[in-house]
Amino acid sequence: MQWQTCVLLLCVTAILADDEWREVKTSQGVVRGRKHPTEDIYTFYNIPYATAPVGVDKFKAPLPPPVWLEAYEAVDKQVICPQPALPFEDLEIKNELPLVKQENCLIANVYVPNTNKKNLSVVVYVHGGGFITGWGELFKATQLLKKKDIIVVTFNYRLGVHGFLCLGTEDAPGNAGMKDQVALLRWVQKNIASFGGNADDVTIIGYSAGSASVDLLMLSKSTEGLFHRVVPESGGNLAAFAIQRDPVEIAKTFARQLNFTNVDDIYALGEFYKTAPLELLTSDPFIDRTDSTLMFSPCVERNIGEETFLTESPLTILKNGKYKKLPMLYGFANMEGLFRINFFPSWKQKMNDKFSDFLPADLRFESEEEREEVANKVKRFYFGDEPVSEDNIVEYVNFFTDVMFAHSMLWATKLHVEAGNNQIYLYEYSFVDEDVPEVSHTNIRGANHCAQSMAILDGKNLTHTSHTDESFATPEFQKMKKTMREIWYNFIKTGKPVPEGSSLPAWPAAGANRSPYMSLDQKIELRGVLLEERSHFWEDIYQKYYREPVPPPTPPSKPRTEL
Repeated sequence: MQWQTCVLLLCVTAILADDEWREVKTSQGVVRGRKHPTEDIYTFYNIPYATAPVGVDKFKAPLPPPVWLEAYEAVDKQVICPQPALPFEDLEIKNELPLVKQENCLIANVYVPNTNKKNLSVVVYVHGGGFITGWGELFKATQLLKKKDIIVVTFNYRLGVHGFLCLGTEDAPGNAGMKDQVALLRWVQKNIASFGGNADDVTIIGYSAGSASVDLLMLSKSTEGLFHRVVPESGGNLAAFAIQRDPVEIAKTFARQLNFTNVDDIYALGEFYKTAPLELLTSDPFIDRTDSTLMFSPCVERNIGEETFLTESPLTILKNGKYKKLPMLYGFANMEGLFRINFFPSWKQKMNDKFSDFLPADLRFESEEEREEVANKVKRFYFGDEPVSEDNIVEYVNFFTDVMFAHSMLWATKLHVEAGNNQIYLYEYSFVDEDVPEVSHTNIRGANHCAQSMAILDGKNLTHTSHTDESFATPEFQKMKKTMREIWYNFIKTGKPVPEGSSLPAWPAAGANRSPYMSLDQKIELRGVLLEERSHFWEDIYQKYYREPVPPPTPPSKPRTEL
């Protein structure tokens, strides 16, 4: 009897172990994922999808990932890429482990529903953070797996100088962070079937800089065939922060800030960056720049004979129409400019003293007089003849909504449609919960930057991202989350946010005039032209003054080293 009891216990233990862990054979070897503590899914964390070159090679394209002979324990090690210390890192208080910054940081996290079904739809979520900060697990998307027919992948990519130094040289060709993203998408193509996913059914979604990323990924020839639907959430490929205007000049500016003076020698400049510790290169978060940029971001590359990510400007590609047209769910929140509300006390007087300092970096003028003339025109459009003050703080928010997010996405919508893409589904998200604070000095509430992402992703807001229990959210927000996830789910599965037979209002694709668009609020309703007056205002300015991004110039011949 005793031996029978032992056998029974061994069997029970084996069943529990099998239920607790799942092994998947990848091209690198076997990975072991673990059952999620609260959701009926398996999680595979910290899988190296590529190898980040380190040391003096740290700005080059990613290398192949490692392989292993024994099963790889795919547990969460909280690995993030080098980045400035920002308030995001307070989130580690809610995690079991501290965040671990390391140079070789290219890891993927795969969330798989507990099902034996195959050919599941795949969502690759690209994190935001201004190309300066963030990591794949900053926010989670486990609620998209509720129907057990979607796999979600999140991942890290190199950031800031580490990911986006662009000198046009062999050692720093540019776009390392975007090439990391391409490497991740190739890893998904190669391995996702082993997890039960369908490599021919991949949707890429991103918020903020991740939104600009997926918008750029759609234009790159290096990504053709790697995904099939695109969802940019609050950030476009034409935004001033999405592309460096003059990457070598930006590299010089930051080097001077770090007390390096020999900036006009491109090889000396490159040596400075290659040998500088990443702690120094991540010392500035660039968050307080007034020109709607965050310094280091993707660039137009010089072709140096290696695989490139982008060799033409996004505007040129959109106008030429030489890219793969895919269904897009495209939009932003109604008060994205709240992203800049914390700077209002210090910026309001600066805007009154010299408003031209707040024009976006993707405008160019023939003279200082012309620049001031346009700045005065913009200031009058938003503020009339009044100074920027607490009395017109909503217009301050609208200004930054337009120059950082709305105008560029509406402009791209027009260009996409004119290039022949008749599958652009445009929206504005304006839902606000009752506990959202009013804009200072007003009785108005608005949806902040990436508010729609917070409705899709787990939790209630930034301070609750580690929780999947959303019972603490108001009933209204729970209902909104359910609706938004239904829309996103529909698009992931069908390429349409409202397919045939849905109870939601019919949602046709937008035309070149940015109409119609769906207003996503407590009431979901189809409306006409999105931000018509404001978009036409900026369209006129950009027609006259747009500054195309330029690739790094061809460097002079490298001096021979004396023997």
